Amino acid sequence: MAENIEETLCNMLRTTEFSLQLDESTLPGNESLLLAYVRFVKDESLVQELLFARQLETDTKGESVFRVDFFKAKDIPLSNILACATDGAPSMVGRHRGFISFLKKAVPGVLTVHCVIHRQHLVPKNLSGRLHKSMSTVITAINKIKAHALNSRLFRQLGTDNDEEFERLVLHTEVRWLSKGNCLRRFYSLFDTVVEFFKDSNSVLCDELRNMKHDIAYLADIFTKFNEVNLQLQGNEANLIKVKSAISTFLAKLQLFKQNIARHALYQFPSLSELDKEKGIPDDDLQVYCTHLDELHRDMSERFEDILLIEIPDWVINPFLNVDGEETGLAEEELISIQNDIELRPKFKKSYQDFWLQKKISDCYQVLWNKVKMYFIAFPTSYLVERGSSAVALLLSKQRNRLKITDLGDLRLLSEFQPDVEKLMSLHQAHPSH
Repeated sequence: MAENIEETLCNMLRTTEFSLQLDESTLPGNESLLLAYVRFVKDESLVQELLFARQLETDTKGESVFRVDFFKAKDIPLSNILACATDGAPSMVGRHRGFISFLKKAVPGVLTVHCVIHRQHLVPKNLSGRLHKSMSTVITAINKIKAHALNSRLFRQLGTDNDEEFERLVLHTEVRWLSKGNCLRRFYSLFDTVVEFFKDSNSVLCDELRNMKHDIAYLADIFTKFNEVNLQLQGNEANLIKVKSAISTFLAKLQLFKQNIARHALYQFPSLSELDKEKGIPDDDLQVYCTHLDELHRDMSERFEDILLIEIPDWVINPFLNVDGEETGLAEEELISIQNDIELRPKFKKSYQDFWLQKKISDCYQVLWNKVKMYFIAFPTSYLVERGSSAVALLLSKQRNRLKITDLGDLRLLSEFQPDVEKLMSLHQAHPSH
């Protein structure tokens, strides 16, 4: 059955344009697993499928990844690849020896995308010396509590005595996209209990935390906002249009945050605003936060320059707009025909994506379809392979240590288990303390 499923998918890809998403990850047993997903149009809808899982026997260099012979073995033309999304690892995006460089030689017109979630995750790492020290102090305090069973139990009891909403702190894990925001938000909500815990055992750390309370409040608020954007970039429905909208919106908000903090309007930072009402926030502190927001804006603008430069004509979002004066080239005649094609109009009421994915568009209006297809088919992230790698890591536990995920049957087993794994992961994000 698994062979039939794979063969059906390969038959489609031999005659269909698709985008590719792939990444390599190291499993608990030090095996190197390469996962690949594809996205294409089927029955007027976008379909995303797990294409293959391959174990890299030796190194994980870009050439080794490219030489995985799946496409050649299945007789799938590389020219059918419209776009490819990867993370920012040198083995993937290296200019000369990365996987992307080899792919571009084979498919010169392919669109390559550095995962926008990875890029967005890198931006908040840009901390000034003072804010970096505050962040490091928070992590130190958490580790001193969480690393020792006795401290963890004592802290939990103290939280119960203080009638806190939470009993546990959340560890910071650098590779987890939402970790920093979740860690800081929980820490700040338990700030008074943490300070009380270290009052007798570590007075130096206790004093440092008190002195850094304003910084910790600011960091908790700004990283919460980064988490909100990160969640917008995740999911199966992400496309280049939605990603550009989310990034552009957040960049504009960063400028607004800076302007408001500069004039002492802190209502967009609830933790900081509460402190301001209690004791007031010094202007020197606010200047540090304004400088940080300015650096974030500059860093994010540079990292997402390619996404921000993508031109999305108004008629893509609303094909029934009057486009007089807009440069549409050879597509102008087709656009007029579409605007007067009453059979196409009903799908637009649902969404512009459903409108453009209608089979009649690709069959009868090929010039327009060639202009818009990339916006919808291209993967803007490597979200699926990241999720798949997490699913594999959970499956390959001691209870399932004989599972060979690269075998065909076990590969399909991954797809069957994935909804359950996703549910577990979403519960963990919602309740990190459990």
